[in-house]
Amino acid sequence: MLSRRNFIKGMGITAAAPLLPNVVKAAAPSSHKILTCNIRVDLPEDEQAGFGWKGRKDVCVAVMRKQKPDIICMQEVLRSQNEDLKKAFPDYFSFGFEGPEMDAFKEGYHGIAKNPIFFSTKRYELLSAGGYWLSETPLIAGSLSWDSARARNANWVRLKDKRTGKDFRVVNLHLDHKSQPAKEGQIKIVIEEGKQYAADYPQILSGDLNANATNPVYELIKTGDWKDTYTMIHGEAEPGYTVHEFQGESYTKKATGKKIDFIFFRGPVKPLTANIIRDNMNNRYPSDHYFVSAEVII
Repeated sequence: MLSRRNFIKGMGITAAAPLLPNVVKAAAPSSHKILTCNIRVDLPEDEQAGFGWKGRKDVCVAVMRKQKPDIICMQEVLRSQNEDLKKAFPDYFSFGFEGPEMDAFKEGYHGIAKNPIFFSTKRYELLSAGGYWLSETPLIAGSLSWDSARARNANWVRLKDKRTGKDFRVVNLHLDHKSQPAKEGQIKIVIEEGKQYAADYPQILSGDLNANATNPVYELIKTGDWKDTYTMIHGEAEPGYTVHEFQGESYTKKATGKKIDFIFFRGPVKPLTANIIRDNMNNRYPSDHYFVSAEVII
């Protein structure tokens, strides 16, 4: 197995150092470093445009590793991508529907969001896990409601911290990208499902909302007793876009773009840091989204 130093050297990330922020400090021993990463599905049209998965998976892995995460919540992960990431993170367990068993088609990407949760097996013990579909029939795979353009699902894990003995829950999702009624219906299911746990039980909710902080979806989350790690650290001001269409700082819609990727918490959780990760490697970006991080104490 390659050492971390040799891996980074082999990827050429040193040459891109001026494009990356200062080296990330390791998380405090009792804290948990969480990432939410929409990695963008592996699409033929991206390959033709020069943004294909084969050409950026090394960047994706390098950017994630640099953050020293304990937990990585991902969206838009096809089975082949998940296999690449499991090989890149051998000390992590990947839980979540990968497809395409429940898709109408056996090859390619046809719309069902894949949202695996990776967590460090050195740090955590898996207590339980599950998933459900964001529709009026949450136990029916691939089910659609509220004119959702695509079938959407949420995955969750309950983890026990081997350092402290405390356990908590992580939920990962990706809401619909077109229908506002679908966005609201989908998040209501997640909020109601989370209420099954006591108010003093720690929960983390992460993902791509396809909605910014001015959207009613965000208010529904807040009224469900979830708090935004980013605003707890930086205040309510809009921090700017997290979708950039592989353009990064050259994004042509940056003046109007908003943050749509979030990490929330419910219960006795204290955020220490929260950031939008804008790393790249010689102007090669890991995704068409910036990743988002939060360091919390539970």
